Amino acid sequence: MWALIARAAAAALATLGLAGGCALTPQRGPGAAGGATAAATAATVPPRAPAAAMRPETAAVKVHDDRGTLAPADEARALARVKAEGRASLVEHHLRVLAATGEVDLYRDNRTKLLVDGPATLAAMKAAIARARTRVLLESYIIDDGAVADEMARLLAAKAREGVQVAVLYDAVGSVTTDGKFFDNLAAAGVAVCKFNPINPLERPGYWGINHRNHRKVLVVDNELAFTGGINIARAYSSGSSGGSSGSSGSSGSSGVGGSSKNADDKAKDEGWRDTHIELAGPVVEAIARGFTRVWGSQGCGAAIREAPAPARAAPGERIVKVIESDPRESDNRIYDALLAAVSAARRSIHLSMAYFAPGQEMVQALADAARRGVEVGLLLPGRSDFALVLHAGRSYYEQLLAAGVRIHEMPDAVMHAKTAVIDGVFSTVGSSNMDWRSLVANNEINVIVLGDDFGAELERLFERDVKRSEVITLGAWRERGWWQRVKEAVGRAAERWL
Repeated sequence: MWALIARAAAAALATLGLAGGCALTPQRGPGAAGGATAAATAATVPPRAPAAAMRPETAAVKVHDDRGTLAPADEARALARVKAEGRASLVEHHLRVLAATGEVDLYRDNRTKLLVDGPATLAAMKAAIARARTRVLLESYIIDDGAVADEMARLLAAKAREGVQVAVLYDAVGSVTTDGKFFDNLAAAGVAVCKFNPINPLERPGYWGINHRNHRKVLVVDNELAFTGGINIARAYSSGSSGGSSGSSGSSGSSGVGGSSKNADDKAKDEGWRDTHIELAGPVVEAIARGFTRVWGSQGCGAAIREAPAPARAAPGERIVKVIESDPRESDNRIYDALLAAVSAARRSIHLSMAYFAPGQEMVQALADAARRGVEVGLLLPGRSDFALVLHAGRSYYEQLLAAGVRIHEMPDAVMHAKTAVIDGVFSTVGSSNMDWRSLVANNEINVIVLGDDFGAELERLFERDVKRSEVITLGAWRERGWWQRVKEAVGRAAERWL
């Protein structure tokens, strides 16, 4: 419910800058997301060159560890270790594709751990905070003032009183329903608190862009651990999704869409969301911390972020990881570019789990083209959502995708909020970015890309587990859906670029 309120508030406020201009779809440009022009510029993604034309003959990647850029021989050994996990030719292929988008900086020697749903994620985050010695950096689109956030706030305040630097960055729209006293109490305990782009332009002059939101979810503890993914500090994550609601997951007539009672639907929106986070240790942690520091500084948040000492364990794992961030003030969305290139170049499989799927024709065409050339393409999407208009916008593409051979599953018994992809079993991404227009052109987002067969297999297993509890959407049943469903899709498609 709170995510719906926040998103509706952003849309309503953005509309103030859209009067008389909704027919226009101007291109994004540097600096476009700030100020009153933001809503108008959030209309289109610039056209991109075909993925095939972007691929070079060799992958000009750069691999780093905690000491800096590796020498060529060390880099070759690091990449060879990833290829040795399996599917070496596919690893090499996706290294080339990634390098062609300009995303060349990778970090070796990392440990990764997938975290499923709120309870496991929040427990891991709180345990990390409790061990903090130098700094805790927390960035979240939503921090509500319910029991989940209250417990986190008590822990953050206690660490601040111990002398640990604690910095909290939250989004003004995402956390619009939270009582200001919640953040005042954190500040009184010694926590550095900053609101991203306040709704009131007089609250922090010079930092106002009502359509430019910070949708990232990041926690960095010392230089030891970092967390990112889809999970906010919110009441929806107080329980896991495996229990879900008790509503029916049977067929809903001729629509081909799973149904449930209204009460069960409302309950699932408030608790038991299905989401995915990732815990990371190793050199990539400092890269994520630098991203936090950049956003903190760009918002004039005040307190300087301390340097953290080197981690106690210099090389905790074997994963090669890339941090990839997007900012609407930049001319291109790096997360979208990397994912589109990987989809367009896929040879074996594409498995996406996506909370908000309204990606526009370019990505839909890339998915359909992949299915037609024999790639197994599977989408795991919500059967219910806290923002129904996006759900229907995404469904407006189903017939095109299904006709091309894409498999679509909808999760009926919990709100699907994860944002993950695994392509060819070796290119995996977990993060905050949805596949909708707001993520593409209006939000700060962060994803991590993990290369290799081992992590890819882990994410594939999670995808298949979720598919087993979801409902398949067939082309025949979809074509028999009712007229009211078609009307909702038409409305969603018409509004897609403003959601």
